[in-house]
Formats: sequence, structure tokens, C-alpha cells
Amino acid sequence: MIYRPCVGIALFNQAGKVFVGQRLDRTVEAWQMPQGGIDAGETAEQALWRELGEEVGLTEAEFIAALPGTYRYDLPDHLARTLWNGAYKGQEQQWFALVHRGADSAINIKTAHPEFQEWRWAELEELLDLIVPFKRDVYAQFLPALKQVRDQHVRKP
Repeated sequence: MIYRPCVGIALFNQAGKVFVGQRLDRTVEAWQMPQGGIDAGETAEQALWRELGEEVGLTEAEFIAALPGTYRYDLPDHLARTLWNGAYKGQEQQWFALVHRGADSAINIKTAHPEFQEWRWAELEELLDLIVPFKRDVYAQFLPALKQVRDQHVRKP
């Protein structure tokens, strides 16, 4: 089995907190940052902006960084058999960091095809406690780089 190409979005506010959404399809309280597949013929950067609009309802944000490398996670067996017709073992993600400098009211998760039932700003340090368990290892891998990007570009001394 192969991994589905995917982008992940760390959307910060001006205070350095990051957007997390609670997925509509979750029966437990588990959150994630926006993410989505890279469509055929689409670059990762194009997918980033499309997913930002589809999941968060934003068309503008300040691009601050692409995290180096890619990050893979495996889906639990019961999901791998059903999602995407069982074609993928999991996802291989490229992560990007953006800053939303506008009002919170510009965020609209009630898009044409909503993915989140709620959203909030979270501290990076609390992400591992919020994230659905099967994604925790991959979040732990990129969090140090994401903290460095946040501290350099959002929470400037």
C-alpha cells in the first residue's frame, strides 16, 4: 500500500496560537489542524490554498514557511480499509505555516463541504493532548520545527 499525498496547515493567529478543528465525523473529542489531499495535477502550494478555503473558509493568510521534509502517518486498519476505497495505508504530509492577521469572524467552518463542527485557537504545547491518537506521533515529529517557525515569524521578541 502507498501513502496519499497530503498537505497540512498550521494557521496561527497574531498571538501565536494555532487553529484546530473538531472533525464532523468524530464521535470522540479529537481535534486536528486543517489538512487535505493533493489532487492530480495540483502542487502542494495549490492544495494548501484550496484546503484553507474548503476547511477554514479563508482565501487570504500570510504565508510564513514550509516545514522541511514530509511526515507520514498510518491509518488504523478499520479506516485504511474504508477511506479512499482502501487505496492508501495512510498519508504523507507536507506542512505549511501561515498567519491569520484578520478578525476571527473571517473564519467560516460552515463551508460547502464542512469538515469541522467546532474550531478554536490552541497553544502548540497542548496539541498532542488534543489530536486524534493515531496522528500524535506525526505531530510530535514536526512540532519542534513548527515551534521554531512560530517563534521566529509570529511571536517575535
